[in-house]
Amino acid sequence: MNWLTKLERKYGRYCIPNLIALLVGGQIVVYAVELFVDRYITYALTLTRPALFAGEVWRLVTFLFVPSVSGGILNFALAAYFLWFLGSALEAAWGDFRFNLYVLAGALGAVLACLVTGWAGTYCLNLSLLLAFALLYPEMQVLLFFVIPIKVKYFGIFSAAVWVLSFLAVDWMTKLNYLLSMAGFVLFFAPSLWSNLRAWYRREQWRRRNRR
Repeated sequence: MNWLTKLERKYGRYCIPNLIALLVGGQIVVYAVELFVDRYITYALTLTRPALFAGEVWRLVTFLFVPSVSGGILNFALAAYFLWFLGSALEAAWGDFRFNLYVLAGALGAVLACLVTGWAGTYCLNLSLLLAFALLYPEMQVLLFFVIPIKVKYFGIFSAAVWVLSFLAVDWMTKLNYLLSMAGFVLFFAPSLWSNLRAWYRREQWRRRNRR
């Protein structure tokens, strides 16, 4: 993480404080407009290549405010609260600059995915927040649906498994979209995960040699 420290020292003042509150607040506004004013509002905000090439550049930002969960008010409220909970915890752990950088990396990955495949959404970005939280606080216990106690690591494993199954089930272009949209998670965690995997492999090799 030395490169993160260097970036933060040099550009740390260029960040948006309480970014997760802004993102969740924007999603609440969009959901309210869709519910009470214009049910087609999200079509003007989502990220698609034809719309970008038509000059609708605001979509580079507004897609972040499109709710990734469909359904009734209760379903949206639970999703919005959970997103705020995850983001607030990561902001507290990393600080505003690093959290901004994490979200920016995911957003840029989504934009690149859109340019390559034609579309992108916030599903992978939101999932990357959950996975980051699960890696930082694996033993923390949360109440699923405010009722069922579950450790965050199991929630993270389940969500990652769903992502893998979805990844395996889609076509190659959508696979590329999924991978590019996880850019923030890859940037922050891939080096340490790879290092841990290599360390685990070396330990297993040592155990096997010493069993003989």
